[in-house]
Amino acid sequence: MKLPFSEAYRIKMVEPIRKSTREEREQWIKDAKYNLFMLKSDNVFIDLLTDSGTGAMSDKQWSEMMLGDESYAGARSYYKMKDAIKNILGFDYFLPTHQGRAAENVLFSTIIKEGDIIPGNSHFDTTKGHIEFRKALAPDCTIDEAADTQLEIPFKGEMDLKKLEKILKETPKEKIPCVVLTITNNTAGGQPVSMKNIRETSELCHKYGIRLLLDSARFAENAYFIKTREPGYADKTIKEIVKEIFSYGDMMTMSSKKDAIVNMGGFVAFKDPDLWKKCQMFCIMNEGFITYGGMSGRDMNALAQGLDEGTDFDMLETRIKQVEYLGQKLDEYGIPYQRPAGGHAIFLDAKQILTHVPKEEFIAQTLGVELYLEAGVRGVEIGSILADRDPETRENRYPRLELLRLAIPRRTYTNNHMDVVAAAVKNVYDRRESITHGYRITYESPVMRHFTIELEKI
Repeated sequence: MKLPFSEAYRIKMVEPIRKSTREEREQWIKDAKYNLFMLKSDNVFIDLLTDSGTGAMSDKQWSEMMLGDESYAGARSYYKMKDAIKNILGFDYFLPTHQGRAAENVLFSTIIKEGDIIPGNSHFDTTKGHIEFRKALAPDCTIDEAADTQLEIPFKGEMDLKKLEKILKETPKEKIPCVVLTITNNTAGGQPVSMKNIRETSELCHKYGIRLLLDSARFAENAYFIKTREPGYADKTIKEIVKEIFSYGDMMTMSSKKDAIVNMGGFVAFKDPDLWKKCQMFCIMNEGFITYGGMSGRDMNALAQGLDEGTDFDMLETRIKQVEYLGQKLDEYGIPYQRPAGGHAIFLDAKQILTHVPKEEFIAQTLGVELYLEAGVRGVEIGSILADRDPETRENRYPRLELLRLAIPRRTYTNNHMDVVAAAVKNVYDRRESITHGYRITYESPVMRHFTIELEKI
């Protein structure tokens, strides 16, 4: 008989997690003002808020932590990270930062000015926040197919080249500091971008003299989908595919807390040495000296090792098949989600689940609270709260998709945990007709409100 699929690792350490009662969870979420970010981690049973910095590091990564060089300038750990970025990603110049949003801050502080336009296939929250904070615009050029959650196509996160070219044609070149291509496309449901689309986006940008920025938090997962779904790449290694991906970009930002499987760390990398030098000032001002940025030596060591492990096919297959497994369980129960299953998460289609909750009462957030109350499972809203307000009208933006993301940490939970998550979602789905109201805002910050927002139940 054919052998079943199994994980490409074995477990050496465990951390206990606490179960709770419904009554306890009702009080805890009320105390948190119905903001899932504000829950204490001890009050969460299965934490799918994010896959960022929540993965389990390997034995080799922990070994590298012990070898970290904590010298202020010119540490061995910096050069180990530099070699990994050069050998795996192909960039000669980089600046270490404490995480991805810090990399965006260093880069955008250098290249973006008020009134600029930075198109993307779908900007995620921190990217859009950094752009709009600088009084620039961040239009999304997502393919229309991404808005149909039940449509199954292999590359659902792609850039719509016609939408992008329209912006490039109508906008003076000096008003577009870069185009952002996010791989995988988180906002669209962890959906990948084909090599063909990456290459054609690059060609279009360079036709108009615009730089291409690759937002690369989950680049390795994107490479896995290219290998398994795109003709011509089945026989290539993940590392070969990664090298080609980054050959089309002029610069990249990375939250290394995802595909490099570290608890903290990131970087911004360049092919242009002049731009690298210009960004150094903002790195030193906001992060630290250019050979450590916002990172310790031990974290740079773990990141370098994680880049190697994160681009290993067996590790990626184990990780992505667990996301697939949760999707298959939800299929059995008839639960609508962004199909096909994404690389790092399942994105529940809240609009199709909670059909009686008005959009003004934040459908996906309501679903997230209900799932937490059901079983102590914490996800995150990718919907109207995250979409924030229009920077000019200050009206709420209501995106076409209202999603609840269930982001699965790497090498952390078992498929038994996924069974619990699927059953909890089914229980909420079974009583969906009784959920008719959501929440109203009582407090919000002017930018990236979803992290600290306070709500009350209607």
